[in-house]
Amino acid sequence: MTLTESTDTAQHGFKAHSDGGWDAEGAAKLVPVQTRSARFTSTEVADFAEVTGREANWKFSPLAKFKHLLGTELDGARTDVSVTEVSGVSSEWIARTDARIGRAGTPEERGAAAAWTAFHEAHLVTISSEEPVTAVVERSTLGSSPRAAHTVIEAKPNARGLVILENQGDANLTENVEIVVGDGAELTVVSVQQWDDSAVHLASHYATVGRDATFKHIVVSLGGDVVRLNPSIHLDHEGANGEALGAYFADAGQHLEHQVYMDHNAPHTRSRVTYKGALQGEGAHTVWIGDVLIRNNATGTDSYEQNRNLVLSEGTRADSIPNLEIETGDIEGAGHASATGRFDDEHIFYLQSRGISEEEARKLVVHGFLLEVIQQIGDEATEARLREAVEAELADSVRTEAVSA
Repeated sequence: MTLTESTDTAQHGFKAHSDGGWDAEGAAKLVPVQTRSARFTSTEVADFAEVTGREANWKFSPLAKFKHLLGTELDGARTDVSVTEVSGVSSEWIARTDARIGRAGTPEERGAAAAWTAFHEAHLVTISSEEPVTAVVERSTLGSSPRAAHTVIEAKPNARGLVILENQGDANLTENVEIVVGDGAELTVVSVQQWDDSAVHLASHYATVGRDATFKHIVVSLGGDVVRLNPSIHLDHEGANGEALGAYFADAGQHLEHQVYMDHNAPHTRSRVTYKGALQGEGAHTVWIGDVLIRNNATGTDSYEQNRNLVLSEGTRADSIPNLEIETGDIEGAGHASATGRFDDEHIFYLQSRGISEEEARKLVVHGFLLEVIQQIGDEATEARLREAVEAELADSVRTEAVSA
């Protein structure tokens, strides 16, 4: 090069880098999403790129086990569902074009969009009673064929209700669950995963909470090969109150994943998120991602989220990621916490000093750890059954841990 030749020596930062196509046409689509509310949404699976497993919301998931649920070859016909017959609760199937569909949220990922694209009819459960009522929705015969489903749960203004979604048997399922909580209503929705060991279940739950309404969402995940259940709760009206609770127990080779989103989108809203899990056995893997967004208009917000994981044996992995975004300084309070660890030796020693064996002491610690969530369901029969299920999970794990300790 001669001294008379011109060279481009523009200051670094004045020109976009070309690596990866960042300065190409449409490059805005490549810019990483900086806030949860800015994620792309669509009800059409074709609008989402193929999942590679490198995406932020998929990178912890065993993609090979459920990639067949992210495409278009899904059975979207009605599923066999039974619902408790009780006054103040109605159940019906509605067409996918019904105006009552699409009010609570829109898919943010390909799995949920695949389910939305494929379903033929939605199962609608409506709570209209102003006196507390309980409805149990049971599914146990879905089978192993890949399928899609869509459920809508609505609590009318000032209604009071508890809806328990019981999932058992085999399944190869991706689904969306919409929850609409009317003004002044009080609704609890419990989703219980006690699938067979081979089951694969992907689910996105969306809730919109009305003015001065209270919504509690509880997840209990015990069974299944892969369970990936992601609730999004939108506190869209002033005075809305939302709680997201979860309890899970992962065995060897089992993957249990929960990505929770609490969206404060109105003044004077309140939220609490508490998820607690236990892991035992080689390859047991749990994932918890908690996103809380306090928008600019959500003045007076009071929010807190936490995740606790108890490791019972070697060879397990618990990923726990709390995220908190605050767009206004005018709030009551906000915070988050995450912890993963083994037994507290002081608790074990205390119980042993009271004449309790080490094996039984370990069982009591884990039992109490998970029951903090389970006992908030509010239905004695369901709580008792889940206590027994946790006891069964603990039968071998604490004994093995005590021997190896």
